[in-house]
Amino acid sequence: MLATLYAVAVYLFFLATMAFAVGFIANLPGLPVTLDRGLVAPLAEALVVDVGLLLLFAVQHSVMARRGFKHWWTRLVPPRAERATFVLASTAVFVLLMAQWRPIAEPVLWSVQQPVARGVLLAMSGAGWVLVVVGSWLIDHFEMFGLRQPWAAWRGHDLPSARFRTPLLYRQVRHPIYLGFLIAFWVTPDLTVGHALFAAGNTAYILVGVAFEERDLIAQFGERYRAYRERVGMLWPRLGARRPDKSTPT
Repeated sequence: MLATLYAVAVYLFFLATMAFAVGFIANLPGLPVTLDRGLVAPLAEALVVDVGLLLLFAVQHSVMARRGFKHWWTRLVPPRAERATFVLASTAVFVLLMAQWRPIAEPVLWSVQQPVARGVLLAMSGAGWVLVVVGSWLIDHFEMFGLRQPWAAWRGHDLPSARFRTPLLYRQVRHPIYLGFLIAFWVTPDLTVGHALFAAGNTAYILVGVAFEERDLIAQFGERYRAYRERVGMLWPRLGARRPDKSTPT
C-alpha cells in the first residue's frame, strides 16, 4: 500500500512538472521561467550551465533506464518501487533544469509573425505533445510511470511477462513517443539560440538513447525485434517497406 501511495505521489509530481514543461518550452506568458525568460547570464556562463544541465538529464535518464543498472538498483530499492523511483529522479532533474536554465534569447534564428502561420506552428507543437501522450497509452501508461508494479504487488498479483507489442502507431514508427518530443521541441514560431540548444541537446540524447534502448530490446526479444526494426522506421514511417503483420500478437 505504501509503495502504491508513493507511486501515485510521484505520478502527480510528474504530471504537474510536465504541464509546466509544456509552457516552459513554448514560452507561454505568465510563467516565471521559460526557455527564453528567466535567469539572465553572460553568454559563456549560459552555455556552460545549459549544456551541463542537458548532460545531467541525459546521463541520469540513460543510466537509470538500462537493464544492467536496474538489476543492481533493485538490490537497494524494492522492485515494485523501482520504476516510480526512476520517474521521481528524472522529474526532479528536469525541474532542476527548468529552474536553473539560462536563457539565450539572442539572436532569434526565426520568428513567424503572420497570425495564421504562427497558429499552425503552435498547433503542430501541441500535436507533438499529444503524440507523446497517445504513444504512452498505446503501450502501458501506468507501467511506464511506475503505478502498475506496486498496485499489482499490493493486490498479490504478479506482473505479466514483457511482451513484444506493436499497437497502431507502433506499426508506423518504432518510437512515436520520441517523435512527439522532437516535434514539440523543434516546431515553434520563435526559435532562439537557447531554444535551439535545448532542442538540439535533447535530439542528440534521443538518438543516443534509442541506440541503447534498442540494444536492450534486441537482447530481450531477439530476432523478433530485429525483424520489426527492418520493417518499421525509427522515427519516421519507412516508405515502401513491408508493414508488420497485423496478426502479430500484442
